[in-house]
Amino acid sequence: MSELRFKAVETAVSRLNRTETHEKTKPSLLFGKNVFTTAKMKEYLPKNAYEELLETVESGKSISHDLAEHISQAMKSWAISHGVTHYTHWFQPLTGATAEKHDAFFEPLPDGTAIDKFTASALVQQEPDASSFPSGGIRNTFEARGYTGWDPSSPAFIYETGGSKTLCIPTIFISYTGEALDYKAPLLKAINALDKAAVDVANFFDKSITKVNASLGIEQEYFLVDLALFNARPDLQLTGRTLFGHMSAKGQQLEDQYFGAIPERVLAFMVDLEQEALKLGIPLKTRHNEVAPSQFECAPMFEEINLAIDHNQLLLNLMEQVALRHKFKVLIHEKPYADINGSGKHNNWSMITNTGVNLLSPGKTPKTNLMFLTFFVNVIKAVHEHADLLRASIASAGNDHRLGANEAPPAIISIFLGSQLNAVLDEVETARVAKKVKNEALLWHGIPKIPELHLDNTDRNRTSPFAFTGNKFEFRAVGSASNSASPMTVLSAIVANQLIDFKTEVDKQIKKGTKKDLALLNVVRKYIKESKPIRFEGNGYSAEWEEEARKRGLSNIKTTPKALDVYVSDDTIAMFEKLEIFTRRESEARHEILLENYFKKIQIEARVIGEIVTSLVAPAAFNYQNVLIKNIKGLKELELNPEAYGSQLNLVERISNHINTILVDAEAMRQERKKANKLEDTCEKAVAYDTKVKPYFDKIRYHLNKLEQIVDDHQWPLPKLRELLFVR
Repeated sequence: MSELRFKAVETAVSRLNRTETHEKTKPSLLFGKNVFTTAKMKEYLPKNAYEELLETVESGKSISHDLAEHISQAMKSWAISHGVTHYTHWFQPLTGATAEKHDAFFEPLPDGTAIDKFTASALVQQEPDASSFPSGGIRNTFEARGYTGWDPSSPAFIYETGGSKTLCIPTIFISYTGEALDYKAPLLKAINALDKAAVDVANFFDKSITKVNASLGIEQEYFLVDLALFNARPDLQLTGRTLFGHMSAKGQQLEDQYFGAIPERVLAFMVDLEQEALKLGIPLKTRHNEVAPSQFECAPMFEEINLAIDHNQLLLNLMEQVALRHKFKVLIHEKPYADINGSGKHNNWSMITNTGVNLLSPGKTPKTNLMFLTFFVNVIKAVHEHADLLRASIASAGNDHRLGANEAPPAIISIFLGSQLNAVLDEVETARVAKKVKNEALLWHGIPKIPELHLDNTDRNRTSPFAFTGNKFEFRAVGSASNSASPMTVLSAIVANQLIDFKTEVDKQIKKGTKKDLALLNVVRKYIKESKPIRFEGNGYSAEWEEEARKRGLSNIKTTPKALDVYVSDDTIAMFEKLEIFTRRESEARHEILLENYFKKIQIEARVIGEIVTSLVAPAAFNYQNVLIKNIKGLKELELNPEAYGSQLNLVERISNHINTILVDAEAMRQERKKANKLEDTCEKAVAYDTKVKPYFDKIRYHLNKLEQIVDDHQWPLPKLRELLFVR
């Protein structure tokens, strides 16, 4: 096995940069090349059908069969003109990955000839075999029916891979009985709920506002490792992270990687990725080195939230495909290497009206500032009221390793606003306003002017999981491998719910005779006071913050099984049912699926640890121990003073102690795993893997890493972290 390691290193070192795949053209000419955009629809659709489509998408109404028939023929003609042979409904099941089943346009005729066929029914709905997708008990295994339904708000695109071209149609995925089996369907419902609630509140200020779109920009962090080195690490292959490995002497401590010069081979990959992404309408704008060695980031322009999430899921597929061309492997696990930074998926979220106003951007007049304050404070209040639910939305086995470590925000949900806005909220909270307001000037007497924040004159706080950064909130705690639909569904839902409550309170005051602006301000001030515990400006990494958070009544839920409990609380289920996002059955099913996903990942990691320990590490340690023993015997035969080979004896003893401890712990872990597997209840099984099996991971890692430092480098079987991180 050590031969495989050195061959992998040799192969990685000898790689040549791959640059021939780059198209020599301007990015603007590539953008949307493989997307059935609105402009292309106009070219292929009859005028009346095109106008009907725009109106339908804008209003959110169902598309008629006749219109769907027009669109299917236009889509087919466009796709075939680009060399497409197959189509698929592209969806996002609860596996966390995307899914697709390809069908050919081709259809044989009775006379022995064939035609290209694609009907409205094939566009709008398909019936993939759903028996092997997670359902959380909604369906029995033998009940295979599930339906994919077209999402017209996300454009179809052509995906090129393996020399073939496939028309991909973004869809939702539901069960035969109508329950959501994916991430997209609940997201669309949550977006709709937020739109309605935000419009109702925005109409207090501007009656011309008829729609509010949630906007999202997703910064994607990732690691790259040479493909040969990846293939020589079973733990990376099967779990996406290194379960062992002593940290390289040089890691990120010199801080020389962040924003440094991008290595030539990596840059070739990035350019290739960007070009492929642009063709698919993904507006990648930024690329740079991240803090840890071999860690990088890419970020797109802001888009409507549903499209942004589709594009991020598509980007992950593209990254994998393009990386293989360059003999790289992309690691999107939240913590692929211990002791250095993990990777996040920072979600930058805001709300934009149909009139072009960012509701989270301060205005220039008292009234527009009041509108900003209204939405700003309602978001803060929503996060305060539902912090545990927001924490659950980012919970995963991978993110548990990252939250609270190095650069990542802690598991405590808090909000950073910056000193200026904190001062503004404090002044608004304490300002005295007359109960009877005769004019607007009196209303704003003593209320501070809100600073313009377009240039981000608030400081940044990298330790905050939820920070205001000028005209948006940045949810930094989302894991790099997560589907952002989960946290964005929750965020949209809790803000929608809070805005509904806000409107109810304001309406009550208005009915009692309070002037509208004063009623708005009264409720805003009440919310500022009530949500104050969630605001924190300090260092989220400090031990003092954990104690302070406890005093404030904020949760610090560090593991996934416990975090997920809130999904099935009565309050959460009632809110989701009120907003028509999840039924009780769907909430319980998701809880079940997430718990099952969690314990299966821990189960796989435990099995890999056992395999590596017994078949790779122990033999290497024994072989080196035998070399030392032979050396000691030779020295004894020379009748030297025992002190002359005392160090060798010490090494033999240390190896014995480490390997014995590892083997004993590995067997104990296996026994705990067997006990956990016998548990019928999914929640109990997840807790058992978390509390009984997982604690052995760090114990075994410690002793194995010590062995890595002792055993002869030429006999060590696994590529070391210095090789994984710096050979590129």
